[in-house]
Amino acid sequence: MFKTKTTYQLTLILKNIMKHLKLKIAITVLLALIIVPVQAQTKKAENKKIVKVLSFNILGGRTTKGDFNLDALAKIINETNPDFVAMQEVDYKVNRSKKYDLATELGWRTKMAPVFARAMYYDGGEYGEGVLSKYSFLSTRNVALPYIEGQEPRAALEIVVELASKDTIAFVGTHFAHEGNAGREIQAKKINEVFSKNKYPTILAGDLNARPGSGPINTLESIWQSTYDKDNPEPTIPSDNPRSKIDYVMFYPKNRWKVLDKKVIADTYVSDHCLYLVTLELLDE
Repeated sequence: MFKTKTTYQLTLILKNIMKHLKLKIAITVLLALIIVPVQAQTKKAENKKIVKVLSFNILGGRTTKGDFNLDALAKIINETNPDFVAMQEVDYKVNRSKKYDLATELGWRTKMAPVFARAMYYDGGEYGEGVLSKYSFLSTRNVALPYIEGQEPRAALEIVVELASKDTIAFVGTHFAHEGNAGREIQAKKINEVFSKNKYPTILAGDLNARPGSGPINTLESIWQSTYDKDNPEPTIPSDNPRSKIDYVMFYPKNRWKVLDKKVIADTYVSDHCLYLVTLELLDE
């Protein structure tokens, strides 16, 4: 009687153990089926070298209402969540902008690394280009662009960074002459001359003050690949009723980048220009 009872109890214990083991095995298999694809998908996403680029004419920090509202500028940058921002009409300690360093102020508000490049001295301070970056700088340089006497000096601001994928790229922000095609043409040629020598894949962004099909844009496009739809270029100015495209994102070499998405953002308060946001994928050589 005792042996039978003991045998029965042992049988129950073994059944419970087997039941728990089967449950543990089932759970382990289920977790593996869930986790492994997620890890593979995550790894695949990490291996993609994707960057979001924004071109933004910030109007010297002033809005279209004439007030000074850096928080509004920072808000739209944060909402678009770019990796790099090329800013034009950037003031550095200029009287009209309350002696603020606009690039640094916007960098602080967006938690991005800022850099400013002077194109000219202006109104008690300096005026030129600004870049914001989610990545720290390996190097920066300010390239003075040629200009016609009597017109505003212009510059191209380059940063070189290393992406999370360990790839090194260059990003250039610029602003061409507004006074006429002659000035823009010599500036386009200088851009080609300087940055076609880059050893890293390069992105060019900015307010080029030139329409698609014009001389300066054709000069750039002889080397750079544009990101807009050439059959139907989306206008970027004025922001309250866009009629002309003058804001661009281009890349070089043409075989190293792929356009994943592009968007013109019309905010009639923060600027008289629309913002131009482009998502690019860096391709392997």
